[in-house]
Formats: sequence, C-alpha cells, structure tokens
Amino acid sequence: MTIYMTRDDCTPERTLGTMRFEDGFVCETLEDPVREGDKIYGDTAIPGGTYRVTITRSKRFGKMMPLLHRVPGFGGIRIHCGNNTEDTAGCILVGTERRPGADADELQIVQSRDAMDEVQPRIAAALAAGDEVWLDIMQSSVTTSETFKLAPQPDATGTP
Repeated sequence: MTIYMTRDDCTPERTLGTMRFEDGFVCETLEDPVREGDKIYGDTAIPGGTYRVTITRSKRFGKMMPLLHRVPGFGGIRIHCGNNTEDTAGCILVGTERRPGADADELQIVQSRDAMDEVQPRIAAALAAGDEVWLDIMQSSVTTSETFKLAPQPDATGTP
C-alpha cells in the first residue's frame, strides 16, 4: 500500500498538507517548516521522498504507532496525534480539518485523534495482510512561502 502525502501550504512556521489513502480516505497533515540548508533539531520537516512505514512501540509515547524508516538525517519519525507545531518534533501530525491562519500556539489542525483512529487501522490492516506500506511525500511546485518570495518587495516608502 502506498499513502500519498502532498505538502501544499508551507510557511516559515509550519507545513500543512493532505494525506491520501488508496481506499479514498483523506486527512490533513501538519509538520514543522520545510527548511533549505541546515536542519534545526525538532523544528524541521523531513525531506520529501518515499519511506517505508511499520507500526512499532514508541518509547516516548508508550504505545504502538506508525514509524517511518530510513529518513535521512532523522530518527524516530512517527505519524501521530497533535494540533500545533509544538506537538511535532519533526513528526507528521494528522487531523480532519486544517486552520491555516492559526498562530503557532493555536490549533492548526483539529480532530487529530479522530484522524489517527482512521490512519493507524488502515496501516495495520495492510501490514497484517502481508503488504509493505510506503509513505510518498511530495512538495507542491508553488507553496505559500514561495508565493511570498515572488511578490513585489516594498521600497523605502513601503510601495511595492
């Protein structure tokens, strides 16, 4: 099974996206910001790419959770519940609805447990059937951050 995730709303503070399953289920995602250059520990989204997913016991959370394997420069990357970038630490959070205008300490995605109650059983069922599970993370060609970079910059008078 391949799960497709598209990052489509990136700012310097956070990355929002959509996760799509082969059976048609769709949920929202929240990650730390995508950064060019140096990674900031616990505050940088993982690189786009395709990653194997299994379900293992998390030492941090003390329960079974999806784990991404062989993420370059990262370890212990999980898919889990959370509502804002304070909850990510490099991981992928899922929810049923996004709030793109929310500040970093506000709810940026909501109904995270409801989404996780849909995500994890789908992954577990595929693994139980003997399938490998892959997460394919794609970056949109133009993101919110890039749009702002392309906008005319104001001069000394404030006129773009």
